[in-house]
Amino acid sequence: MTAEPRPTATERPATIGRLPLRRRLLPVLALLLIAPWAAECSWGGFAIDDFLPVLIFLGPMYGGAAILIRETARHLGAGWPTIVLLAAAFGVLQAGLVDQSLFNPDYLDDTQYADTRTAAEATLVPGLEFSLRQAFDYVGNHIVLTICAPIVLVESFLGNGRRLRPWLGRPGLVVIGVIYLLGSLLIFSDSSGRKDFLASPLQLTFATVLVLALVATALLPRWRRPRPRRVRRVPHPLWVALLVVLVRFGSDLTPGWAGVAIALALAAAVGALIVYWSTRNGWGQRHVLAAGTAGLVTAAAFAYLVPPYSPASPAAALAGDVAVTVVTVTLVLGAWWRLRASPAVHVTAS
Repeated sequence: MTAEPRPTATERPATIGRLPLRRRLLPVLALLLIAPWAAECSWGGFAIDDFLPVLIFLGPMYGGAAILIRETARHLGAGWPTIVLLAAAFGVLQAGLVDQSLFNPDYLDDTQYADTRTAAEATLVPGLEFSLRQAFDYVGNHIVLTICAPIVLVESFLGNGRRLRPWLGRPGLVVIGVIYLLGSLLIFSDSSGRKDFLASPLQLTFATVLVLALVATALLPRWRRPRPRRVRRVPHPLWVALLVVLVRFGSDLTPGWAGVAIALALAAAVGALIVYWSTRNGWGQRHVLAAGTAGLVTAAAFAYLVPPYSPASPAAALAGDVAVTVVTVTLVLGAWWRLRASPAVHVTAS
């Protein structure tokens, strides 16, 4: 079988228009809900009684960003490199310009993670005064949990004919864009969001330039050109997932600059290997699902070992962790079953 064809500019409006409104909006609503849950709840950040407020108040920002990133890539006919780069841009935008947690040394002081400040300060970047360790964690979690895992889950539930095609036309994108901007403004203006901190002009300029550079790189035409297939054996999806998990464990091997260097090297090496494997015959959506959700499954497994941001009763915290396990297992196994029930189609990361 050949790689799944990407829709051309003339096909997109017709494809979108032929589908009933309900079918077009269902994956959009799913992504709008899964993104904030994956970003803040999947790793144990909130007890179960806070799940609904997270979806209500953070859904417009996180869910809106995930939808806009996914739709941008699919409208352009681009692949996962574009999605990952746009997700990185969103991570910097969120942590550097919206809630400004990247530059605020007091950001976690009123949470149960206040004791991580010392470790963060061990990797302060001179002049810009932000922790490279925290930058890796904040931006990396936005890439893996907020954007990529929700997108790959929702797309895996769709049939081959809809998986790589846009869900929304221009009016829908405008609505989602407004929702995202309002959600971000809510966090920026709320005392519990930015916490009355304002980064310096140099820090804001650095974050803005980095966001623009990542967006410009993500929109390069090269990501829209399918790479030729290599006739070589492709690994089982579980091996792909294990490599992604290795990045998570490897990032905690040692503190300080050495630990950050190891984490960055592992992430770069695993990412390059996955891109290489994706050009082989036999690489399909199951491999994409394994790579995209391995971080989510790992986060859910560790949820039992980390406290929520705010103190909660042991019962509420445990109920939240159990709920995380149930939701994660249901989504991942459901997506895997859906793919097994549909014909296999080769895809590519690029």
